[in-house]
Amino acid sequence: MARYTGPKTKISRKFGEPILGNGKWLTKTSNPPGQHGATKKRKTLGEYAIQLKEKQKAKYTYGVLERQFRKTFDEASRKKGVTGENLIRLLESRLDNTVYRLGIANSRPGARQLVSHKHITVNGEVVNVPSFQLKPGDSIGLKPTSRNNAGIISAAKGKNNKINWLDWNEAEMKGTFIAFPERESIPENIKEQLIVELYSK
Repeated sequence: MARYTGPKTKISRKFGEPILGNGKWLTKTSNPPGQHGATKKRKTLGEYAIQLKEKQKAKYTYGVLERQFRKTFDEASRKKGVTGENLIRLLESRLDNTVYRLGIANSRPGARQLVSHKHITVNGEVVNVPSFQLKPGDSIGLKPTSRNNAGIISAAKGKNNKINWLDWNEAEMKGTFIAFPERESIPENIKEQLIVELYSK
C-alpha cells in the first residue's frame, strides 16, 4: 500500500505550513528545502507551477498519491455541483481522514495505520481500507478488542468541536458521519479551484 514515507519537516518547509507535522521547525524565517533556500529560486512562480503546488499540497495533506488522487478528481467531476468542492468533500469522507477528524488518532498517518491494522469498524464491520468512502449515517468506531488497547486509547484526543459534520460519543468510542461537509467548515488551507484548473488543461 503506497504512501509517503519521506521527511515530514521538508514537506512542511516546502509549503510553509505544518501539513505533515506539528510545525515546530517552521518560523517566519524558515527557508524552503534546498542548499540555498529561496535565494536561488525564481521569486515569482508561473501559473502552472502555482496550480501544481496546490495539487501537491492537497495530496500530501490527505496522504494520497497521484493515481488515487486523479481517480478521486474524476469522481468529483462526475458529481453534480462545484468540482473543487466535491473533491475536498470526497477527500474528507475517506475513512482514514474521518478517524483522524474524530480524534481517534492524532495524525492522518496514525489513522491510516489504525484502519490498515483492522482496529476500525464501519457500521459494526471491520474495514481495513483507508480510502473507504463513508456515507451520511455511517457509524465509525473501534472494534471491541481495540477499546482495551492502552496505546490506542492514550493517543485518542477527542473530536474538535469545529468539525460539525461528525458526531462523537466519548463513552462508547464511536462516531457518526452526519453529512458531507460544507467547504467553509473544512479548515484545510487548500485552493481547490487551482487543482481544477490544472486538470482542465
